[in-house]
Amino acid sequence: MTTSSLSRAQARRVALAAQGFCDPVHERTTMRTLARTVGRTGVLQVDSVNVLQRAHYMPLYSRMGPYDTDLLHRAARGREQRRLVEYWAHVQAFMPVELWPAMAHRRDHYRARRGKWSFVAEDDALEERLLAELADRGASTSRALDDGLPVTKDHWGWNWSRTRRVLDYLYTVGDVAIAGRNSQFEVLYDLPERVLPSAVLATATPSVEEQHRILVERAAASYGVATARDLADYYRMAVAPTQRAVDALVEDDVLEQVTVEGWTRPAYLYREARRPRRVPARTLLSPFDPVVWERDRSERLFDFHYRIEIYVPADQRVHGYYVLPFLLGDELVARVDLKADRATGRLLVPGAFAEDGAPDGVGAELAAELWRLAGGLGLDQVVVGERGDLVPELSAAVAAS
Repeated sequence: MTTSSLSRAQARRVALAAQGFCDPVHERTTMRTLARTVGRTGVLQVDSVNVLQRAHYMPLYSRMGPYDTDLLHRAARGREQRRLVEYWAHVQAFMPVELWPAMAHRRDHYRARRGKWSFVAEDDALEERLLAELADRGASTSRALDDGLPVTKDHWGWNWSRTRRVLDYLYTVGDVAIAGRNSQFEVLYDLPERVLPSAVLATATPSVEEQHRILVERAAASYGVATARDLADYYRMAVAPTQRAVDALVEDDVLEQVTVEGWTRPAYLYREARRPRRVPARTLLSPFDPVVWERDRSERLFDFHYRIEIYVPADQRVHGYYVLPFLLGDELVARVDLKADRATGRLLVPGAFAEDGAPDGVGAELAAELWRLAGGLGLDQVVVGERGDLVPELSAAVAAS
């Protein structure tokens, strides 16, 4: 059997098209636009860092342009009209509600091991009290439900009370669900029957093998072309069941095994993946965007070595605290350290760095994107700092804009 092959450039374009970067721009961003975009990304990773914009908002911006963030809030609230729900889907992430049945094996896994990170000791009385309180009160934070037990600092620095730990366990096993978050970004817990659409809860649970297949096929659609390890990482599955699902999807002609220039492992091309000749992209990507969240894949596709430096001491950082890759066409051509100074209405750019081989005029393209981002965040100034080889060109282009 002859195996098809893709050049690295072809693989990049397939991957970016799968993520929605070739979709036509809607003149007005609507719930339909958001649904199409989340259909491409599969999940929106949630992260609390707000130095620029919280992580779950940025992939939507990168694909749709400036939009009203209330669209996402509307998609993730209510019950029967709810489109998205938070779960441990990649890590903490919004996922389409229809994926809830395909996560049953994960809920069972966390129940068997009593938690997702560390063992949560059984406490039937507390669990029953919390479920009764939620039934009576409705959506509540752990702080509102806390029984006054002292918090501890033995879990990677998080000050989690006993109540918070048990609520997290109940959420991972599906006994409670996340109804939303308050203005302080605290999780609001509630009973699943008040969070998830009735049709979703009434859906028969697929077999474990079928759940794996559903998730791997969704990952393949979002990646376009990927290795089995790439596909496993998308919904944080083990490699062995992922490979079994891949083999079944190849057998059914949903995936085609291919080779990709420079890749040492077999790759799999989704049968409905587009193969565009060009990608008309000019945008900034969050560190938690699916295009770059798997760092090894970023290097294989873009020759882009990327590490987030939030937890690196300031004097040891190479590029900065919160650095976003700049996508131009089908290449990552620069990276830029950004901070939203909301009090003064300024988008701060402490550092800007061109990648090797960046095209001429990248400073002007990045300047245009920074002004677009600033407008989308409600900021009216772009202030370029002093760090990075791209700063002189970028400063001139920002001033000229």
